[in-house]
Amino acid sequence: MTRPLIAIPARFSATTSALRYAAEVSARALTEAVWRAGGEPASIHPADGDAAARLARFDGVLLPGGGDLAPHRYGATTTHHSVYDVDDLQDTFDLQVARACLDLGLPLLAVCRGMQVVNVALGGTLEQDMGGPEHEHRHLVHPVAIRPGTLLEQATGAEKADASCYHHQRVERPGRGLTVTATAADGTVEGLELPGARAWFTAVQWHPEDTAHEDPAQQGLFDALVRVSRARL
Repeated sequence: MTRPLIAIPARFSATTSALRYAAEVSARALTEAVWRAGGEPASIHPADGDAAARLARFDGVLLPGGGDLAPHRYGATTTHHSVYDVDDLQDTFDLQVARACLDLGLPLLAVCRGMQVVNVALGGTLEQDMGGPEHEHRHLVHPVAIRPGTLLEQATGAEKADASCYHHQRVERPGRGLTVTATAADGTVEGLELPGARAWFTAVQWHPEDTAHEDPAQQGLFDALVRVSRARL
């Protein structure tokens, strides 16, 4: 059976010991989860230009985690000291990818930074810092409540899931048309969807790839992305 081609925007890395130089990388756990689901993961180079034309050859897109978006991208006039790994080209490309997917009707799964990118692409805002180590969701696995009847609930097969998180920012105001599909106990938005979107789209603030190899609910997100992408073949 032909594997649908899943585009994964690469992440810039300043140093990589294996390659000796700066690199563009994709998380191994992420690409393995796509492969297990039956997809063909393909890393794509972040570059300013016609993202829609570049994505037209793909069957689906996975917008992954990464560093923080520049606060000016969502209208902030100051930058919190905890904001890290901002890259203007990465921001420009990811925002283009998010908008192109929604415009083209390409299946899209957005993870962590990816969810924040889609939110900002649709005019939403982010809380730049959740309040330090006692409040941020770094290196934590915690339960999230999933809203029944959502694409997220259909993909995971659950109304409650254990989410592996690594983030110090969160959605402040959802973008145009977005609805909240999952929340943490502290009220953090953990999932977003766009009712009426031209294609399958769901976004999660956590990293499902961390535990997908042992948690069917998390692997279900990748399975769903590949399943709807295969329908385009």
